[in-house]
Order: sequence, then structure tokens, then C-alpha cells
Amino acid sequence: MHIRPRSWLIPAVAAATTLTVALVAVPGDEATGETAGRTTGTAQTATAAQAKAVPGKAKPDARDVVLAVHGGAGTALARDETSPEKEKAYRDGLAGALRAGQKVLDKGGDSVEAVQKAVNVLEDDPLFNAGKGAVFTADAGHELDASIMRGSDLKAGAVAGVKHVRNPITAARRVMEKTKHVMLAGQGADDFALQQGLKPVTQDYYWTQRRWDDLMKAKGKKPDKEEAKGTVGAVALDSHKDLAAATSTGGMTNKMAGRVGDSPVVGAGTYAKNGNVATSATGDGEIFIRGAATATISHLMEFGGKDVAKASYEVLVKRLPKLGGDGGVIALDGKGTFDAPHSSEGMLHGYLTRDGKLVTKIFKDESPPNM
Repeated sequence: MHIRPRSWLIPAVAAATTLTVALVAVPGDEATGETAGRTTGTAQTATAAQAKAVPGKAKPDARDVVLAVHGGAGTALARDETSPEKEKAYRDGLAGALRAGQKVLDKGGDSVEAVQKAVNVLEDDPLFNAGKGAVFTADAGHELDASIMRGSDLKAGAVAGVKHVRNPITAARRVMEKTKHVMLAGQGADDFALQQGLKPVTQDYYWTQRRWDDLMKAKGKKPDKEEAKGTVGAVALDSHKDLAAATSTGGMTNKMAGRVGDSPVVGAGTYAKNGNVATSATGDGEIFIRGAATATISHLMEFGGKDVAKASYEVLVKRLPKLGGDGGVIALDGKGTFDAPHSSEGMLHGYLTRDGKLVTKIFKDESPPNM
């Protein structure tokens, strides 16, 4: 089944190249979140006092964590510029993803199922640059990427450049479990998803006014550096001590058709290995690929003897910026130690502990850069 995007979009974009609108980085392109209660346990909003991450220090953010999610790195939200409604929407997005994954874990489900369900929620939320809220390519289309990895046996699955899959992370899991391959791309990936019974969507499904406006601005001016970031992801540790990680994205606004970033690349945007670490990345995709970001974190722990905080800090703060890019990761080790270092201005993320504490961080003072 071949579904084509609307042809009227192309001339509209061509005309937009004459615009001289100033580009404004929108926090929602990089993340989203908000706290909310659970059926068991309590919910907690991170405050400046709770943000213990000190610039220049490699210190874990939390311990005894079973699930964490991120909504992307880049420009964080400013308290004095964020309405209560907007704050709630962002926090609800992150908290909803955490609850979806938590339902799986509470029933004894595995970490792979937990990260998929968490990411599905973020893909369905138009505030995020994944699934429904995916950004536009240079030719006014949508091309989505995703990957998932199981820490118990290093099995992984990914899709790249899909145009008609509602939830790319679900398709990525099918690649992992139903084929002998790791990654399927383009039309082949769309066809595979259809064969697997995943209901296709037209390109119109991903459309949102905000993303269209972003494309118009990008056509009028060279995209700001922060616009290169916009991804969602999840990491989990289940009752069997199995780790898993998942990442999904719409890519970057005004990207070339066919461009693939780090999100579907195992070892760059996603990595999980039992007894070691599960990590999902967000940032300058090309830099994360060149720096083999997530695999390097794992290797620094396994072969270099570093803990999760020191290994993540080494990669995100010391190594990747030297390659010319920034971003962040969520990283969870086999003991439940969690860290979310980032060299970008902010990174929207949240986590859930074993005793039921739910935390979301969306403001700059909740999650200062580790620089």
C-alpha cells in the first residue's frame, strides 16, 4: 500500500523560501512534560532546590529508578514565560508516558514493553517531535525514525524514514522481534509495518499548525542550532533486572529528504546492555552518530570502570562538544542509578522510582546544563 503526501504542500513551501521571518526556537520542539498522581505512590514536581546537578560535576540525579523518559534536549522552559496551562500540558505529557510504562512494570511486565508503551504516549502527544507532532522536512513531508533495544541479549530493531506509521517505535519493535534484521528504511519499512498489521496513516496525520509555522520560519532564515534537537525516549529496569531503551523522533525541521539522524542508530541514539546501562539520546544527531554516544557510555562503564554518571558526563560534556554539537541522554544502570546529563541549555525529562515517586523536570532551574 503506497500512500502519497499532499502535493499542494510543495509549492507552498517553495514560496515560503522568500520569507525573512526571524527564527524562534520553540521549547516544545525539544521536549515536554508535567507531574500528575499515580494509583500507587505520589507525584512530585522537581524544583530548583531538588535540582542537585551541579555544573562541572558528574553526580547521579536519582537512585532506585525503574523508568525514565525524555522529551528532547535544547531550549528549556523559562518559569516567567510559561503559563500554568502550558506547564501542566508539558508535565502531563511526561507523566502520562511514565504511567503507561509503570502499568507494565507493576504487572510484572518486561522492560521492552515498558519503554515501548511509554514512547507510544509521547508519539501520540502533538507537543512532542515524534509521531503526531513530527516536524516537517525541507520538502514539506514527514519522515520518522525510531529504535528499541533489549539489554538481555542485545537484540535491537529500528525504522528510518517512515512516512505512514503512526507509532514508529512499535514498528521498530516488530523489526526486532519478527525479522533477522536490525533496521528497515523508507518504503520497505512502511510496507513491513503494514504487513505486521499496523494501521497506516496519511501524512496529514502528523500535521500540526505549530510545526508548519516552524517550517515557514526555517525557510526564511537558516535554522537555529537548537532546532536540530527534538526527540523522545525511554529507559527501563524491570523486576528481572533486564534493561531496555527506546528512542523516537520526527528529526529536525527543514531537514533534507532522506536525512537520518541518531535516533534509529543503535549505539548512537539508543543502547541497552544488562548489568551495564540503558540509554536514550537527544541532540545534534550527526554528532551523536560520529561520537557513537550511547555505545561509548556503555563501554566506558564496562571496560573503563566508570559509573553511569561519570560515563555519561564524559561523553555528553567532555567529548561530544569537541565534535561541534550538544544534547543530552537519560541513562539508567542495572542497579537503578539514574542520570540525565546534558550540555544543551535544557532537557525535558522525568523518572519514576521503585517506591512510586514521580518526578518531571521542564524548567531551566530544574535541570541546569552540566558544563
